[in-house]
Amino acid sequence: MASTVNHGGPPRVRPSRDDLLAAADRLLPDVIAPGLDVLLCGINPGLWSAATGHHFARPGNRFWPALHLGGFTPRQLRPDEQDTLPGYGLGITNLAARATARADELTRDELTAGGVILRAKVAEHAPRWLAVLGVTAFRTAFGVQAAKVGPQDGAPLGATRLWILPNPSGLNAHYRLADLAAEFARLRETAQRG
Repeated sequence: MASTVNHGGPPRVRPSRDDLLAAADRLLPDVIAPGLDVLLCGINPGLWSAATGHHFARPGNRFWPALHLGGFTPRQLRPDEQDTLPGYGLGITNLAARATARADELTRDELTAGGVILRAKVAEHAPRWLAVLGVTAFRTAFGVQAAKVGPQDGAPLGATRLWILPNPSGLNAHYRLADLAAEFARLRETAQRG
């Protein structure tokens, strides 16, 4: 049974252990619309996200703080406010749709297939930028082993430009929140210039 937590603002649902176990392999719908400025692409939903129905919902995930501190939103949004993102020109999808406890539970085949599906989503919705959150997952999905965080040249995505951001998971010890926010800001500043 889920419990409710309130730290100011609307109460947040805290999934129980049983809720989390039941969320394994569950799918989470995209937050997407045609013509977005930036389509943000996570690796796959975590169990917390699948249990709550909200992207990047696990406490400790730094996506929402980095998005705000990087200047994409005027305040830090909560995961349950994800449907307001298209109003800011933003959307969210994932390389792999299947929810897992950790991204390293995904197979190479799942990530490669996810790259094909992601290309189709980009072709259909035509965002100005696609930002993949996780360089290792990007390398696997797109077969580009030399890829690094930042803008990618020569990506076969039509008119959509490609950027790689660090994975905002709290498990990514290579980036502090300030470093993540700086990378998000670099993308925002470049996207605003055209």
